[in-house]
Amino acid sequence: MAQKKQTQAVRGTGVREAAAQATRDSILKAATKVFARYGYDGGSIEKISSSAKTHDRMIYYYFGSKEGLFIAVLEGIYDRMDRAEATCAPDTADPVAALKTVIRFKIDYYRRHPEFVTLLNTENLHKGRHVAKSAKAREFSSNALDLIADILRRGEAQGCFRPGLRPRDVYLLIVSTSYFFTSNRFTLSAFLGEPLDGPGALEEWADFVVDCVLRALRAQD
Repeated sequence: MAQKKQTQAVRGTGVREAAAQATRDSILKAATKVFARYGYDGGSIEKISSSAKTHDRMIYYYFGSKEGLFIAVLEGIYDRMDRAEATCAPDTADPVAALKTVIRFKIDYYRRHPEFVTLLNTENLHKGRHVAKSAKAREFSSNALDLIADILRRGEAQGCFRPGLRPRDVYLLIVSTSYFFTSNRFTLSAFLGEPLDGPGALEEWADFVVDCVLRALRAQD
């Protein structure tokens, strides 16, 4: 009888933990949508709890504050991008092909995840003060920089890339050309009188970026 009660207690604990995790995940999912739509200031606790079909107090219970929730949202979008990048991690034995894969991944990821772009825009409006409080932010950037560094080392050793390139600079070059096109495509379409959101526009831009980056990195003859 004692053994049976103990087993039931363990199962009960497992059920409660699963329910708690489901509630937390639901809040995060709702918060991501609400903050992406209304920004940090307009994304109220009430909107988030209503979207998550939970109570305000549960948000404070799991995340402590609105800022704590927003930081968790930022960590979540970085984590998802990091894991997506890991699933298509290129073979750096061929550094040129690996670099092309990284560039095309970044451009495609921003386009397929507009909430990522919107949330980063929101955080930059707040001068990065929330993400600066995250203990995990550097973990995500270090993974991307380590991959770029490996590609550059192999490329230099094989005579493909010129020496002295900084992984940070190459990373910034890639993400800036990827991010800017997506985040500003609507205003640029109006400004340039050309639909940057039209069929084939992103693929054409990706080809151009790949060519430009490779030219910038290429070893001198």
